[in-house]
Amino acid sequence: QVQLVESGGGLVQAGGSLRLSCAASGKIMVVRDINWYREAPGKQREFVARILQNEDTDYSDSVKGRFTIFRDDAKKMSYLQMNSLDPEDTAVYYCTMDATVVGFPLQTYWGQGTQVTVSS
Repeated sequence: QVQLVESGGGLVQAGGSLRLSCAASGKIMVVRDINWYREAPGKQREFVARILQNEDTDYSDSVKGRFTIFRDDAKKMSYLQMNSLDPEDTAVYYCTMDATVVGFPLQTYWGQGTQVTVSS
């Protein structure tokens, strides 16, 4: 149906920046909400950022002012610009899209995740 592929993760020093990308493929008719989550070792998966279809955005308190979420509906992509990275941001980052696919109802699709490691 829909495949999401995240990329852009890697190793960065504290204070640095990374830009994550999430690319969707499949017979997508409409993408509604796009979310980014992260899961750090030994911790529960947590919400990071959201961008609605009308491009309203929402962020967790821990990343507000440092991270920015974007979407490009024409390319069926989302981006997460991460600045002023801290070792506490180390996690696997996941993208989700609420999408309508030809022949299927609206549902949430998940990517496989991309690792972000911030060294002190």
